Amino acid sequence: MDTEGTFRFEAAAEARKAYESIGPAAQTVVREVTKAMEFDREEYDDRVTGEVVETARDALFASLLEVTVGSREEYDDWQAGYDGEITEVGHEAVDRVVWHAGPETEAVAATFQNEEAAAIATLRRQAFGRLYRDLFDE
Repeated sequence: MDTEGTFRFEAAAEARKAYESIGPAAQTVVREVTKAMEFDREEYDDRVTGEVVETARDALFASLLEVTVGSREEYDDWQAGYDGEITEVGHEAVDRVVWHAGPETEAVAATFQNEEAAAIATLRRQAFGRLYRDLFDE
């Protein structure tokens, strides 16, 4: 079993604080990417909207979520001790699972066979959409 990532939250307020804290980093990433793409000031002003920066913040936040990667047996053991609702995607006969427990007694999990990096990236996007987006829209 392996754990990857940085963000793990016990409470929704912690998640909101972390989300807010990465706003300036998202802005910097967008600014540096547009500089590398050689946007002039006018193109930057036309194309870089608040929605663009928010999308960067969402992606950055999701990419930092802590996930656990393990065998089906390790996941089943964790699941047996988890006191919350779990949304699992994929097929139950697959050997490997990646999961993330959110701050509101909800978790997401995805099964995979070979493509660990893809499974982790997919799960992080699902975790953001299912567990965090509504917390930040309040």
